[in-house]
Amino acid sequence: MVVMEQVPAVKRPSERAVTGAAYAVLFVLGLLMGLLGAFQHSWYLKPAAIPISAVGCVLFLFAVCYGAGRAMRGKLAALAPASGWLVMTMIWLAGRTEGDVIIAGDLSGYIYLYGGLAAVLTGVLLSPTAHGGSWLLTQHSYGTRPSEPRQP
Repeated sequence: MVVMEQVPAVKRPSERAVTGAAYAVLFVLGLLMGLLGAFQHSWYLKPAAIPISAVGCVLFLFAVCYGAGRAMRGKLAALAPASGWLVMTMIWLAGRTEGDVIIAGDLSGYIYLYGGLAAVLTGVLLSPTAHGGSWLLTQHSYGTRPSEPRQP
């Protein structure tokens, strides 16, 4: 005689909960990128004095924002890491009573800050919209098409 044990069915989490958790993880990823980038953006390639880490941070920020938007098929997914990065960057830009500033006003700081803002904007704008495709790269009809004149 074989005894079979009944195992309750595994309930899958709702789709909204998984999507919300994905947005939260993307926001935290943006916070971490802002934290690490603020302290590591000033590495220079010595002979040419090129701030290589600031350029790398900007490219990585664009890749994460654009990739999140493409993977989740929406601009909100691209905006989640972008907003996390912006929050953390604004915290580091705030002046302190001691006069210390994390993101300095030199070439690497400007590339990191303004290049990061351009990367965030570009990554969000190039991400697909909910109806599919990028609104920036697709043809749109503006207004209604005029009706054809009637033939007698």
